[in-house]
Amino acid sequence: MPNPLTHFDDTGAARMVDVGAKPETHRTARASAVVRMKPETLALIRDKGHAKGDVLEVARLAGIMGAKRTADLIPLCHPLPLTSVSVRFECAGDSELRIEATAKVFARTGVEMEALTAVTVAALAVYDMCKAVDRGMTIAAVQLDEKSGGASGHFARAE
Repeated sequence: MPNPLTHFDDTGAARMVDVGAKPETHRTARASAVVRMKPETLALIRDKGHAKGDVLEVARLAGIMGAKRTADLIPLCHPLPLTSVSVRFECAGDSELRIEATAKVFARTGVEMEALTAVTVAALAVYDMCKAVDRGMTIAAVQLDEKSGGASGHFARAE
């Protein structure tokens, strides 16, 4: 039986998967993360009252930049010619910021890691911008929510 972990060869050595024979297709991935914080911190972000500036716009740019640099951060990821990356924010209750990123590409491999990197880096940027007022923030629930394209087909996380 072949190894189901494609980033390892038959001897267990790490390898970059050869995607050269795969067809190029449109591929999309959507991921999310949650940053939990004090209600006062979320209000500061929401009301754009932070002395450092607009926290969400800085985090949005950080997320997009993170997606573009995924292959530099994750050793076996292929560098991809991303066609689109979007990062969105939603206040959930009075103490949670939900971050969602969508990455798109026309390529031989998927963009799941780019979407996951985007939400993670955006969450880290929120933490960095707000740590002076709330060191107790947590980053949680980083997850792939949906992907499409490629041989493995469509995936959607059950709600």
